[in-house]
This record gives sequence, C-alpha cells and structure tokens, in this order.
Amino acid sequence: MPGDGSLIIVMRAGATREDIDGVLGRLAEVGAEAHVSEGSHQTIIGIVGDRALVQQLPWEALPGVERAVPVLKPFKFVSREFQPEDSIVEVGSAKIGGGRFAPIAGPCAVESREQLFASAEAVQKAGATILRGDAFKPRTSPYAFQGLGEAGLELLAEAREEFGLPFVVEVLDPRDVDLVSSYADLIRVGTRNMANFSLLSELGRQSKPVMLKRGFTATIEEWLNAAEYIYKEGNHDVVLCERGIRTFENATRNTLDISAVPIVKGLSHLPIIVDPSHSGGHKELVAPLTRVAVAAGADGFMVDVHPTPETALVDGPQAILPAEFAALMDEVRALAAAMHLEV
Repeated sequence: MPGDGSLIIVMRAGATREDIDGVLGRLAEVGAEAHVSEGSHQTIIGIVGDRALVQQLPWEALPGVERAVPVLKPFKFVSREFQPEDSIVEVGSAKIGGGRFAPIAGPCAVESREQLFASAEAVQKAGATILRGDAFKPRTSPYAFQGLGEAGLELLAEAREEFGLPFVVEVLDPRDVDLVSSYADLIRVGTRNMANFSLLSELGRQSKPVMLKRGFTATIEEWLNAAEYIYKEGNHDVVLCERGIRTFENATRNTLDISAVPIVKGLSHLPIIVDPSHSGGHKELVAPLTRVAVAAGADGFMVDVHPTPETALVDGPQAILPAEFAALMDEVRALAAAMHLEV
C-alpha cells in the first residue's frame, strides 16, 4: 500500500456498537485495513493504510473515540501499542499467556507408538499440559531420519485421546498446512522456517494456533515481523518461542537469549515461551535454563523428554528422562508460584 502508515484508535470506555461501526465504516471508505481488539474495558482498533489518509483524518471527532495514536513499530498488530493487554492463546484445554504458564514436553520426534505413549504418559503425570512430538523433521542431512509423516500425526492424535493432552507439531511446507492442521492442536514453525513468508501467510489463513520459533540468526524485530505475517492474515493465536540464537560460543548448541523474554514482553502482547532443549543442546543444561526462563517471566517452556535417550533417532543428547522431567516440574511449580503464575 503506497505511503503505508498505521494508527491505533482507542475507543472510550462504554463506546457503543454503533460508535465502533461508525469508525469501521469510515476506514472502509478510505480503503484502510482494520483489526479490532475488544478488551475487558475498551475496544482498540488497529489500522494499516495510506499514511496521508489514516493519520490526517479527524478520528478523535468521531463519536466514541478517545484518542488516535500513530504506531511507530514496523510490526503493527502484534505490538503492545495495538493491544496493551496480554494475549491468551488456548490450545485445547491448555492456556498460554496472561499469567497461565504452559509446560510442554515430549519426544523431539515420534519414532514409534511405544516410545510416544511412554513419553506422553510420563509427562502427563508430571504436569505437562501440552504434548510435543514431531512427524516431519527438517534435518541437515538428507539421509537422516525425516519423521513418520502422517503416520506420526495419527499416533499423536491417538496419544491425545489416551492421555488428554493437546499436542504441538511442526509443519515444514505450505503444501502440508491443511494436513497438519487437520490433526494438530498447535502448529509450530521451526527456526529454519521463521522467514518462510509463504508458509507464515498460509498459517495465518487457517484456524489452529501457531507457535513461531525465533530464527537462529534473527533479531527480535525480525522475529516479531514474522509473527505479523501470521497475525495480519487473520490468525491471532500466535505463541512466540525463544530457542537460542547462533553466536561465536560453541559450548552450547545455541545461545539462549533470555533477555528476549522481557524485551518481547515490553514490545508485544503475544505470549512467549522458551525451549531450553534446543538452545543448550545438552540434557544437563535443560533444568538450569528452564529455571532462568521461569524467573525471566516466560509463559511456558518446551523440553524434549524421551524414555531411552540413548536410542533416540533425533537429538538424544538433549533429551531428559521422565523422572528428570518430574523433578524439574516440582522446581517449576515452586518458581511459578513465586512469579504469581498459574501452572
């Protein structure tokens, strides 16, 4: 859109439906795109359109409008300016954000029914609210295990019924979005696909919540702009996942950028979780990195749990045992209580 600009219109407390419709009608007249966020006290309307029109029209003269605020961030709808209140994303029976802390756990990849069900039973008993386990794996080597495909999705759906856990699974290709969406409760975009904008847009046009991992070379602004691709297409259920970035340090698989948690909290209303397994890359780092994530104010975490890590086809060195996950959950509950988080 030429001269692209954006604006936040804050409606007065008690503004009527007629007032809101009046603003939306005026926006339609000038060809601007509107996104409405109805909070508990006020309605906020985000606008993207031609700067010369949207920022110069007398919005505050319209009935019910309290103020109009230009948005300076390159990411518009995921910004804290657009929506001051924290977003809460519902994943089946689980909730992420707004004081709800989500423990997500399971094997990195679905290898067999026995392996998946042993992991799912263990993490459910220990207190996980969402099961992880991938059916499609993006591997550096084309000869490495690529996942079970739809057979893996079927096993995850079976585990959901057996243990009452919604599940998150990665999608790699825009052509697979419909297939994965038909099974999954939460669809994950991996670090390699954060800048796959056709995939992000396609996910924005389907209804399942999306978890967006940070690209391992991405800045926070680039990451939030990637989330904007999903949000602007109409899917507002987006969860961010800090999973470590590439630095000069080689003692870890990646460097967990824990500062990203409070920075994102200040910039965006989207919930953010941390992946201590893929950031550290070593099982002994999972617990300390998880504790740091809770203390930093993360809305959840996602860890690899495997009944026999020594036999794992993917990422065995970073997977923790079920008993270790249970012990970690005891620590998480204590820390979450101190942070006034609901686990």
